[in-house]
This record gives sequence, C-alpha cells and structure tokens, in this order.
Amino acid sequence: MCFPKPLGASFLEKGLGVNGLALAPRRPRRLAIGIPASLVSEVPHLREKTLRIGLVGRAAAIFRVEEIRIYFDGSDARLQKDARLISLILRYMETPQYLRRRLFGLRPELRYAGVLPPLRTPHHPTRAKISQLKLGEYREGVVVSADSRGSWVDIGVEKPALLPEPKVKGEKRITVRVSSIEGTKVLVELASRSRVPHYWGYVVPRPEQSLKELLSSGFDLIVATSRRGRRLADVSEDLVEDWLKSRSILVVFGSPSRGLYEIAQSEGFRLDDYAHYVVNTIPVQGVETVRTEEAIYASLALLNYLVDLHGTPFKKGV
Repeated sequence: MCFPKPLGASFLEKGLGVNGLALAPRRPRRLAIGIPASLVSEVPHLREKTLRIGLVGRAAAIFRVEEIRIYFDGSDARLQKDARLISLILRYMETPQYLRRRLFGLRPELRYAGVLPPLRTPHHPTRAKISQLKLGEYREGVVVSADSRGSWVDIGVEKPALLPEPKVKGEKRITVRVSSIEGTKVLVELASRSRVPHYWGYVVPRPEQSLKELLSSGFDLIVATSRRGRRLADVSEDLVEDWLKSRSILVVFGSPSRGLYEIAQSEGFRLDDYAHYVVNTIPVQGVETVRTEEAIYASLALLNYLVDLHGTPFKKGV
C-alpha cells in the first residue's frame, strides 16, 4: 500500500478561530467509545470518581469523539448507580458553562465538579459579550421565555437572543446559528447539531446495554482494546483502510479489574466474533494493570496518529 503525504497542521490554521484557537473539523465518520460502568467502582471517594470521569470526557473532546457509550460489565447493583454517575458527570462537563445551572441545578453528585478539566471546545466559547459574536456563529442555548415574537434563548451573552419560533420547549438545550446582529439585538435560527461543521462535543446515551449488546449495535467498524490483542503495528495498514471505508466506528475499553476477553467470556460469547480488530495499544506495559482512562488516551492517540499519517484526514476525513 502506498500512503499519501499527510496534510499536517496548516489545514487547521485556515479555520475560523474560537477562543484564540482554530476550529477542528467535524469527523465525517462518527467515532464512539465504549466504557464500562465499573470505571469508578473501585474509587472510594466522590472527588476522585469525578476526576477520573473528567479525564475520560477530556480525552473524548481531545480526539473528537462524538458519542460515549457506557456498557454494563456485570450484574452488581452498584453498577447501576455508577453508570448514572458517569453519565451525569460526562453530560455536565460537555454542557457549556453558561447553561449548566439551568440544565442541572444543584445536585449532590456534582459537589466536586470544580475538579473537572475544562473542555475548551468550539461549543464552549469564552466570549460572553454581544459585541464579540460573529454572524453565522453556532451556539448552544436554552429557551428561557417566549412571547408573540418568538422564543428567547440564552446563548451565553448579556441578553437572550430572539428565535422567531414560539413553539420551542423551554429548559431544553438546542443548537442555534446567529443570523442577525443589530446593536444589542441578536436573532438566531435553529440548527441541527449534526450539520455544525466543527467538532461539537459528544453525547452520552442512556446506559442500558451489556458488552455484547453494545458490540451488536450496528457500528461499521469495531476496535476492541486488550493486552491479549494483536500488536497495533501488525494490523495498522488494514485497520486504517477499514477506518476510511467506515461511516461509524466504535473503540471499546475494558474495566479496571477485567479485560474485554474476560467480560465477554462472562457474558457467554467470544470477543473475536464481534470485534473486527482486537488490538494491544500498550505492548510490553510496565505496570500490572492499565487504568481505563489511561488506555483511552493511549489508544485514541495512536489511532489518531495512524489515520493522520496514512489517511490524509483533513482531505478524506478521519
């Protein structure tokens, strides 16, 4: 196989800047990760649980993951509670700061939200003044009131913006596009989140699947990670080729105490029958166990590098 030369960072430098940074393009291929409900089961204190979950959310944003799936890797009743906590904190940190109080209020599970790392993604703007808005800019918002003119949407500036559609439900997060700016009057229009051309955060579906159900949920390409898997270097060319052919990709990670092969065996199926690739992204690891969040950073970094190197990502998409 002859690999084309990667385009490099210059492509991004042409993008519209937000927060002083170039905007990373949306992946034309939906990238999801699968994480176990037991991610924080062995962590005793809520503060440390919050931080560990935050590291997962930060990794997802860094590598432009669009979906985080939480699967149940056992039948322990505690996993239900842990899964809800993981989902809550991941959704909270993905929400723009100016909408968090409206959408989440004050909850005891979010007591240590201050330790969460900031995402600083395009949909988390730090510009909070109408004078700093740009025509055509996308924002996340919440309808705060409505009148005969339409709905008034909090988009993180001094005054709500007018959305000329009165039937939008209040206290529900929406994506809008700035269509007009006249002094302090801002008009917006509804926009589909999937049509935003930039990376726009991730979603967290309700946790309700086992590992087998997750692997059977229709992804074009499934990459499982395991210390018992094949060396990534041995399958990199085939994996990248399949990546570029796929429209949806799932990368799955094991739990702090059990790998994916063990979890699959406990559910009564063979992992190799459901995953297209089972890879070891940390060969000859120097520690007894690699934490899930550590495996996420290592694996996504390597996959991102391989597709960047071999797939001209900003021309063909990654």
